[in-house]
Amino acid sequence: MADEFNQPLSGNIMPRFAGPSTMMRLASASGPRGLDAAFVGVPFDLGTSNRAGTRFGPRQIRAESALLRPCNLGTGAAPFDRLRVADLGDVPLNPYNPGKSLAAIEEFFSALAREGCRPLALGGDHTITLPILRALHRQYGSLGLVHVDAHADCNDAMMGETVTHGTHIRRAVEEGLVTPSRVVQIGLRGTGYSPGDLDWGRDQGFTVVQAEQCWHISLAPLMNQVRQALGPGPVYLTYDIDGLDPSCAPGTGTPEPGGLTSAQGLEIIRGCQGLDLVGCDLVEVSPPYDPLGNTALLAANLLFEMLCVLPDRRPGS
Repeated sequence: MADEFNQPLSGNIMPRFAGPSTMMRLASASGPRGLDAAFVGVPFDLGTSNRAGTRFGPRQIRAESALLRPCNLGTGAAPFDRLRVADLGDVPLNPYNPGKSLAAIEEFFSALAREGCRPLALGGDHTITLPILRALHRQYGSLGLVHVDAHADCNDAMMGETVTHGTHIRRAVEEGLVTPSRVVQIGLRGTGYSPGDLDWGRDQGFTVVQAEQCWHISLAPLMNQVRQALGPGPVYLTYDIDGLDPSCAPGTGTPEPGGLTSAQGLEIIRGCQGLDLVGCDLVEVSPPYDPLGNTALLAANLLFEMLCVLPDRRPGS
């Protein structure tokens, strides 16, 4: 790659309704070599239990991301001045075979990890987190996990299937991909099948922060505690858009009332500054239920916030 850092195409050069259809109108790349971070689309929704459509999420998030500019006025971050970033396009999936698709995701993200390129994945349903964790675990070892979601995703099976968007956290623990004492779940809420539906994670050692604990407060103090609890070591951030309230993110498959505000959603990501983030994802945006594009626009902003808190390139990578 050239020595210069890639910059998003400015709206003062090309109108924002035109130009490339990459994330933030960045340069595209055919592979991760020389990159510090990369946006990757994962248009998979074969693990969805309710409303389908997240396979269209990456394309819509990219479309709405044309509104973004390269500097974060809230934090002062200018990630494109210190990180080499590009859009690597979408993982080539097999829409007729979930198993082959998950294998393709794992292979794609393994190639990024070997190059020291930290992924920012555009989902897709939450099933995609499992193969990504498998890929990163191979490179970094057991991971800490910040999991923003309305649901715990700790089911043992769903209609007999053990790999779905509601089982991936349990599989990650069983496979040793994450260290349970370094797992934090934020925003859980809604209805369940029994009063103890959230106990499995707590029994493993998770820190579980239900949505009701977040109502009407800033989450900055919580994130101070999260950083202390996770400490040093690699961390992955997985962010289900349904962790936010449907009033600000209606375009998703399993919405739950009483969720986090968009401001709290930003606070969580900004509170990850200082963690050794080795990758992030933003999942469950379903454009068919997002007619105005507001959910996809919020998702694009959250992904940019994730880029802003990524640490500098690892020495020697």
